[in-house]
Amino acid sequence: MPTTGWEQGAMGGALGLIFVAVMLWSLPWKGIALWKAARRGRLGWFVALLIINTAGLLEIIYIFFVSAGEPDPITEAQPLS
Repeated sequence: MPTTGWEQGAMGGALGLIFVAVMLWSLPWKGIALWKAARRGRLGWFVALLIINTAGLLEIIYIFFVSAGEPDPITEAQPLS
């Protein structure tokens, strides 16, 4: 019987689970990193984090090493008085 390509064998199901697990792992990291880059006005980092998918590795590097020493310009702003 001809196959249509939509059937899942043992590997298809396992790869699908791995794909979903990687997505669930990387999505929160990507969101936090994009938020930090946008608040700090780092357009280059924002675009790189948006386009390059490294399963959360680039995002973790940005969050904990690159942006760790930078003050948040919004929360560090002096109140108008």
